[in-house]
Amino acid sequence: MVDNLYVVTPRGFCAGVEMAIKALTWMLKIYDEPVYCYHEIVHNDWIVQKFKEKNVIFIEDPKELPTDSIVMLSAHGTAPKVEMEFKNISMTSVNSVCPLVTKVHHEAKKFSENGKKIIYVGHKNHDEAIGALGVAPNNMILVETVEDLDNNSLQNENVALLAQTTLAMSEWEPILNKARSEYENIELPRKSDLCYATTNRQKALINISNKVDKVLVVGSSTSSNTNALVTTINNLGKEAYRIETLADLRNLDLDGTDVAITAGASAPDHIVKEITEHLNPNNLEFYIDTTEEEYFPLPKELRRNITGLSKLLKNMFPKNDKDALNGISKDKSWSATEALSSL
Repeated sequence: MVDNLYVVTPRGFCAGVEMAIKALTWMLKIYDEPVYCYHEIVHNDWIVQKFKEKNVIFIEDPKELPTDSIVMLSAHGTAPKVEMEFKNISMTSVNSVCPLVTKVHHEAKKFSENGKKIIYVGHKNHDEAIGALGVAPNNMILVETVEDLDNNSLQNENVALLAQTTLAMSEWEPILNKARSEYENIELPRKSDLCYATTNRQKALINISNKVDKVLVVGSSTSSNTNALVTTINNLGKEAYRIETLADLRNLDLDGTDVAITAGASAPDHIVKEITEHLNPNNLEFYIDTTEEEYFPLPKELRRNITGLSKLLKNMFPKNDKDALNGISKDKSWSATEALSSL
Protein backbone atom coordinates (compact mmCIF):
# COMPACT_ATOMS: atom_id res chain seq x y z
CA MET A 1 0.00 0.00 0.00
CA VAL A 2 1.17 3.52 -0.77
CA ASP A 3 2.06 5.46 2.36
CA ASN A 4 1.46 9.10 1.34
CA LEU A 5 -0.18 10.01 -1.97
CA TYR A 6 -0.05 13.61 -3.18
CA VAL A 7 -2.54 14.58 -5.89
CA VAL A 8 -0.89 17.53 -7.61
CA THR A 9 -2.60 20.69 -8.86
CA PRO A 10 -2.35 21.95 -11.55
CA ARG A 11 -2.81 18.80 -13.62
CA GLY A 12 -4.88 17.63 -16.56
CA PHE A 13 -6.75 19.72 -19.11
CA CYS A 14 -5.29 23.09 -20.05
CA ALA A 15 -7.37 25.90 -21.60
CA GLY A 16 -6.41 24.89 -25.15
CA VAL A 17 -7.47 21.28 -24.63
CA GLU A 18 -10.69 22.43 -22.94
CA MET A 19 -11.52 24.58 -25.95
CA ALA A 20 -10.70 21.90 -28.53
CA ILE A 21 -12.72 19.16 -26.82
CA LYS A 22 -15.74 21.42 -26.38
CA ALA A 23 -15.46 22.58 -30.00
CA LEU A 24 -15.49 19.04 -31.38
CA THR A 25 -18.40 18.18 -29.07
CA TRP A 26 -20.36 21.12 -30.50
CA MET A 27 -19.56 19.93 -34.03
CA LEU A 28 -21.12 16.57 -33.27
CA LYS A 29 -24.22 18.22 -31.83
CA ILE A 30 -24.94 20.64 -34.69
CA TYR A 31 -24.00 18.51 -37.71
CA ASP A 32 -25.95 15.33 -38.38
CA GLU A 33 -23.22 13.64 -40.40
CA PRO A 34 -19.65 12.41 -39.88
CA VAL A 35 -17.24 15.01 -38.60
CA TYR A 36 -13.66 14.67 -39.83
CA CYS A 37 -10.73 15.81 -37.73
CA TYR A 38 -7.23 16.54 -39.01
CA HIS A 39 -4.83 14.80 -36.60
CA GLU A 40 -5.93 13.65 -33.17
CA ILE A 41 -7.96 16.45 -31.61
CA VAL A 42 -5.63 16.20 -28.59
CA HIS A 43 -2.95 13.62 -27.85
CA ASN A 44 -4.88 11.30 -25.57
CA ASP A 45 -5.93 7.80 -26.60
CA TRP A 46 -9.02 7.67 -24.35
CA ILE A 47 -10.41 10.95 -25.72
CA VAL A 48 -9.68 10.03 -29.33
CA GLN A 49 -11.47 6.70 -28.89
CA LYS A 50 -14.42 8.45 -27.24
CA PHE A 51 -14.85 10.66 -30.30
CA LYS A 52 -14.35 7.78 -32.72
CA GLU A 53 -17.30 6.04 -31.08
CA LYS A 54 -19.40 9.13 -31.78
CA ASN A 55 -18.79 9.34 -35.54
CA VAL A 56 -15.60 11.42 -35.66
CA ILE A 57 -13.19 10.25 -38.36
CA PHE A 58 -9.55 11.20 -37.79
CA ILE A 59 -7.45 11.78 -40.91
CA GLU A 60 -3.85 12.73 -41.63
CA ASP A 61 -4.09 14.27 -45.12
CA PRO A 62 -6.53 16.59 -46.95
CA LYS A 63 -6.77 13.93 -49.66
CA GLU A 64 -8.65 11.72 -47.18
CA LEU A 65 -11.44 14.30 -46.84
CA PRO A 66 -14.55 13.80 -49.01
CA THR A 67 -15.76 16.86 -50.90
CA ASP A 68 -18.19 19.09 -48.99
CA SER A 69 -17.53 17.41 -45.66
CA ILE A 70 -17.35 18.88 -42.17
CA VAL A 71 -13.81 19.10 -40.82
CA MET A 72 -12.10 20.31 -37.67
CA LEU A 73 -8.38 21.06 -37.49
CA SER A 74 -6.70 19.93 -34.29
CA ALA A 75 -5.44 21.94 -31.33
CA HIS A 76 -1.81 21.46 -32.37
CA GLY A 77 -1.91 23.90 -35.29
CA THR A 78 -2.00 23.41 -39.04
CA ALA A 79 0.36 24.73 -41.73
CA PRO A 80 -1.34 27.55 -43.72
CA LYS A 81 -1.07 25.68 -47.02
CA VAL A 82 -2.70 22.58 -45.53
CA GLU A 83 -5.45 24.63 -43.87
CA MET A 84 -6.28 26.20 -47.24
CA GLU A 85 -6.51 22.75 -48.82
CA PHE A 86 -9.06 21.72 -46.21
CA LYS A 87 -11.07 24.91 -46.74
CA ASN A 88 -11.18 24.32 -50.50
CA ILE A 89 -12.42 20.74 -50.12
CA SER A 90 -14.80 21.02 -47.16
CA MET A 91 -18.23 22.53 -46.77
CA THR A 92 -17.35 23.72 -43.27
CA SER A 93 -13.86 24.00 -41.77
CA VAL A 94 -13.23 24.91 -38.13
CA ASN A 95 -9.72 25.47 -36.79
CA SER A 96 -9.45 24.57 -33.09
CA VAL A 97 -5.78 25.54 -32.82
CA CYS A 98 -4.63 26.55 -29.36
CA PRO A 99 -4.08 30.35 -29.22
CA LEU A 100 -0.60 29.77 -27.77
CA VAL A 101 0.32 27.78 -30.88
CA THR A 102 -1.18 30.53 -33.05
CA LYS A 103 1.18 32.94 -31.29
CA VAL A 104 4.17 30.89 -32.45
CA HIS A 105 2.80 30.80 -36.02
CA HIS A 106 2.48 34.59 -36.01
CA GLU A 107 6.03 34.95 -34.72
CA ALA A 108 7.35 32.63 -37.44
CA LYS A 109 5.55 34.65 -40.11
CA LYS A 110 6.84 37.96 -38.72
CA PHE A 111 10.45 36.84 -38.35
CA SER A 112 10.43 35.28 -41.82
CA GLU A 113 9.06 38.44 -43.41
CA ASN A 114 11.83 40.39 -41.67
CA GLY A 115 14.46 38.21 -43.32
CA LYS A 116 15.33 36.12 -40.29
CA LYS A 117 16.33 32.48 -40.39
CA ILE A 118 14.35 30.71 -37.69
CA ILE A 119 15.59 27.95 -35.42
CA TYR A 120 12.55 26.07 -34.17
CA VAL A 121 13.11 23.92 -31.10
CA GLY A 122 10.73 20.99 -31.18
CA HIS A 123 10.16 17.30 -31.67
CA LYS A 124 10.52 15.91 -35.17
CA ASN A 125 7.23 14.58 -36.58
CA HIS A 126 5.15 16.04 -33.74
CA ASP A 127 1.91 17.55 -35.07
CA GLU A 128 2.65 20.94 -33.54
CA ALA A 129 6.15 21.08 -35.01
CA ILE A 130 4.91 20.04 -38.46
CA GLY A 131 2.30 22.80 -38.43
CA ALA A 132 4.71 25.48 -37.23
CA LEU A 133 7.43 24.59 -39.74
CA GLY A 134 4.81 24.88 -42.49
CA VAL A 135 4.39 28.60 -41.77
CA ALA A 136 7.77 29.49 -43.29
CA PRO A 137 9.24 26.23 -44.63
CA ASN A 138 12.09 27.91 -46.52
CA ASN A 139 13.28 29.90 -43.52
CA MET A 140 12.97 27.45 -40.63
CA ILE A 141 15.04 24.56 -39.37
CA LEU A 142 14.13 22.10 -36.62
CA VAL A 143 16.49 21.30 -33.75
CA GLU A 144 15.83 18.88 -30.90
CA THR A 145 19.14 19.00 -29.01
CA VAL A 146 22.16 21.21 -28.39
CA GLU A 147 24.06 18.89 -30.75
CA ASP A 148 21.56 19.67 -33.51
CA LEU A 149 22.25 23.35 -32.91
CA ASP A 150 25.99 22.77 -33.33
CA ASN A 151 25.40 20.96 -36.63
CA ASN A 152 23.19 23.55 -38.34
CA SER A 153 24.44 25.79 -41.16
CA LEU A 154 23.25 29.19 -39.89
CA GLN A 155 26.45 30.44 -38.27
CA ASN A 156 26.53 33.75 -40.16
CA GLU A 157 22.81 34.36 -40.49
CA ASN A 158 20.40 36.74 -38.77
CA VAL A 159 18.62 34.27 -36.51
CA ALA A 160 15.43 34.06 -34.45
CA LEU A 161 14.55 31.31 -31.99
CA LEU A 162 11.09 29.78 -31.47
CA ALA A 163 9.84 26.75 -29.56
CA GLN A 164 7.20 24.06 -29.53
CA THR A 165 4.87 25.05 -26.71
CA THR A 166 4.93 21.67 -24.93
CA LEU A 167 8.66 21.25 -24.36
CA ALA A 168 10.15 20.42 -21.01
CA MET A 169 12.01 23.39 -19.58
CA SER A 170 15.06 21.12 -19.42
CA GLU A 171 14.82 20.60 -23.20
CA TRP A 172 14.40 24.28 -24.00
CA GLU A 173 16.80 26.06 -21.66
CA PRO A 174 20.12 24.44 -22.76
CA ILE A 175 19.34 25.21 -26.41
CA LEU A 176 18.25 28.74 -25.52
CA ASN A 177 21.49 29.39 -23.62
CA LYS A 178 23.64 27.88 -26.37
CA ALA A 179 21.87 29.88 -29.09
CA ARG A 180 22.34 33.11 -27.16
CA SER A 181 26.07 32.43 -26.91
CA GLU A 182 26.37 31.52 -30.60
CA TYR A 183 24.30 34.31 -32.18
CA GLU A 184 25.06 37.80 -30.92
CA ASN A 185 21.93 39.43 -32.36
CA ILE A 186 19.50 36.54 -31.95
CA GLU A 187 15.85 37.57 -31.66
CA LEU A 188 13.37 35.98 -29.29
CA PRO A 189 9.66 36.51 -28.75
CA ARG A 190 8.81 39.08 -26.09
CA LYS A 191 7.03 36.34 -24.14
CA SER A 192 8.17 32.73 -23.86
CA ASP A 193 6.67 30.28 -26.34
CA LEU A 194 6.42 27.57 -23.68
CA CYS A 195 2.80 26.92 -22.71
CA TYR A 196 1.85 28.24 -19.26
CA ALA A 197 0.14 24.92 -18.45
CA THR A 198 3.14 22.83 -19.46
CA THR A 199 5.45 25.01 -17.38
CA ASN A 200 3.10 25.14 -14.38
CA ARG A 201 2.79 21.35 -14.28
CA GLN A 202 6.56 20.91 -14.42
CA LYS A 203 7.16 23.48 -11.67
CA ALA A 204 4.54 21.83 -9.45
CA LEU A 205 6.34 18.48 -9.75
CA ILE A 206 9.69 20.08 -9.02
CA ASN A 207 8.24 21.69 -5.89
CA ILE A 208 6.66 18.46 -4.59
CA SER A 209 9.58 16.22 -5.54
CA ASN A 210 11.42 16.48 -2.20
CA LYS A 211 8.40 14.91 -0.45
CA VAL A 212 8.04 11.82 -2.64
CA ASP A 213 9.90 8.72 -3.77
CA LYS A 214 8.06 8.17 -7.05
CA VAL A 215 5.77 10.04 -9.43
CA LEU A 216 2.90 8.79 -11.57
CA VAL A 217 2.17 10.82 -14.70
CA VAL A 218 -1.16 10.12 -16.38
CA GLY A 219 -1.17 10.60 -20.14
CA SER A 220 -0.59 9.04 -23.54
CA SER A 221 2.77 8.28 -25.12
CA THR A 222 2.02 10.71 -27.96
CA SER A 223 1.58 13.62 -25.55
CA SER A 224 4.70 15.77 -25.57
CA ASN A 225 3.83 17.63 -22.38
CA THR A 226 3.15 14.32 -20.59
CA ASN A 227 6.57 13.04 -21.60
CA ALA A 228 8.04 16.37 -20.48
CA LEU A 229 6.68 15.76 -16.98
CA VAL A 230 8.40 12.38 -16.85
CA THR A 231 11.64 13.97 -18.06
CA THR A 232 11.37 16.70 -15.42
CA ILE A 233 11.27 14.17 -12.58
CA ASN A 234 13.92 11.91 -14.10
CA ASN A 235 16.27 14.89 -14.29
CA LEU A 236 15.90 15.25 -10.52
CA GLY A 237 17.03 11.66 -10.03
CA LYS A 238 13.56 10.43 -9.08
CA GLU A 239 11.52 7.62 -10.60
CA ALA A 240 8.58 8.63 -12.78
CA TYR A 241 6.14 6.36 -14.58
CA ARG A 242 3.84 7.34 -17.42
CA ILE A 243 0.55 5.48 -17.10
CA GLU A 244 -2.71 5.57 -19.05
CA THR A 245 -5.01 3.18 -17.17
CA LEU A 246 -5.23 1.17 -13.97
CA ALA A 247 -3.73 -1.77 -15.85
CA ASP A 248 -0.40 0.08 -16.05
CA LEU A 249 -0.03 -0.17 -12.27
CA ARG A 250 0.34 -3.97 -12.34
CA ASN A 251 4.10 -4.07 -12.62
CA LEU A 252 4.85 -1.12 -10.35
CA ASP A 253 6.03 -1.66 -6.80
CA LEU A 254 4.67 1.29 -4.82
CA ASP A 255 4.26 -0.37 -1.41
CA GLY A 256 5.50 1.73 1.48
CA THR A 257 6.45 4.67 -0.75
CA ASP A 258 5.43 8.30 -0.92
CA VAL A 259 3.96 9.02 -4.35
CA ALA A 260 2.80 12.07 -6.29
CA ILE A 261 0.29 11.77 -9.11
CA THR A 262 -0.26 14.32 -11.88
CA ALA A 263 -1.54 14.34 -15.44
CA GLY A 264 -0.53 15.78 -18.77
CA ALA A 265 -2.53 18.67 -20.24
CA SER A 266 -4.65 16.37 -22.43
CA ALA A 267 -5.39 13.64 -19.85
CA PRO A 268 -8.94 13.35 -18.43
CA ASP A 269 -9.15 13.68 -14.67
CA HIS A 270 -11.44 10.69 -14.13
CA ILE A 271 -8.41 8.45 -14.78
CA VAL A 272 -6.48 10.21 -12.02
CA LYS A 273 -9.43 9.66 -9.67
CA GLU A 274 -9.67 5.95 -10.58
CA ILE A 275 -5.97 5.43 -9.90
CA THR A 276 -6.12 7.39 -6.65
CA GLU A 277 -9.03 5.29 -5.37
CA HIS A 278 -7.31 2.07 -6.43
CA LEU A 279 -4.07 2.95 -4.62
CA ASN A 280 -6.03 3.60 -1.40
CA PRO A 281 -3.07 5.26 0.39
CA ASN A 282 -2.60 5.48 4.13
CA ASN A 283 -2.70 9.24 3.74
CA LEU A 284 -4.13 11.28 0.85
CA GLU A 285 -3.15 14.92 0.37
CA PHE A 286 -4.12 17.39 -2.32
CA TYR A 287 -1.06 19.47 -3.12
CA ILE A 288 -1.92 22.80 -4.77
CA ASP A 289 1.09 24.52 -6.25
CA THR A 290 -0.80 27.15 -8.24
CA THR A 291 -4.26 27.68 -9.71
CA GLU A 292 -5.08 28.34 -13.35
CA GLU A 293 -7.91 30.54 -14.57
CA GLU A 294 -7.07 30.83 -18.28
CA TYR A 295 -9.98 30.46 -20.68
CA PHE A 296 -9.94 30.25 -24.49
CA PRO A 297 -13.26 30.84 -26.31
CA LEU A 298 -14.51 28.53 -29.03
CA PRO A 299 -13.13 29.09 -32.57
CA LYS A 300 -14.76 32.09 -34.22
CA GLU A 301 -16.06 30.02 -37.16
CA LEU A 302 -17.85 27.70 -34.75
CA ARG A 303 -19.26 30.54 -32.66
CA ARG A 304 -20.63 32.10 -35.82
CA ASN A 305 -22.23 28.81 -36.91
CA ILE A 306 -23.79 28.16 -33.50
CA THR A 307 -25.14 31.71 -33.28
CA GLY A 308 -26.65 31.43 -36.76
CA LEU A 309 -28.28 28.12 -35.92
CA SER A 310 -29.67 29.51 -32.66
CA LYS A 311 -31.27 32.44 -34.47
CA LEU A 312 -32.79 30.10 -37.03
CA LEU A 313 -34.31 27.90 -34.32
CA LYS A 314 -35.71 30.93 -32.49
CA ASN A 315 -37.41 32.09 -35.69
CA MET A 316 -38.80 28.61 -36.30
CA PHE A 317 -40.09 28.23 -32.73
CA PRO A 318 -40.91 31.75 -31.50
CA LYS A 319 -43.05 30.47 -28.61
CA ASN A 320 -40.19 28.55 -27.01
CA ASP A 321 -39.13 30.42 -23.87
CA LYS A 322 -36.68 27.91 -22.40
CA ASP A 323 -33.05 28.92 -22.00
CA ALA A 324 -30.35 26.57 -23.24
CA LEU A 325 -28.68 24.68 -20.42
CA ASN A 326 -25.25 24.91 -22.02
CA GLY A 327 -25.62 27.57 -24.69
CA ILE A 328 -22.67 29.34 -26.22
CA SER A 329 -23.09 32.26 -23.80
CA LYS A 330 -22.35 29.83 -20.95
CA ASP A 331 -19.29 28.27 -22.56
CA LYS A 332 -16.87 29.53 -19.94
CA SER A 333 -18.67 27.61 -17.18
CA TRP A 334 -19.13 24.43 -19.27
CA SER A 335 -16.11 22.18 -18.84
CA ALA A 336 -14.58 19.74 -21.31
CA THR A 337 -15.31 16.96 -18.82
CA GLU A 338 -19.01 17.89 -18.95
CA ALA A 339 -18.83 18.07 -22.74
CA LEU A 340 -17.39 14.55 -22.94
CA SER A 341 -20.05 13.29 -20.54
CA SER A 342 -22.77 14.81 -22.73
CA LEU A 343 -21.72 12.51 -25.57
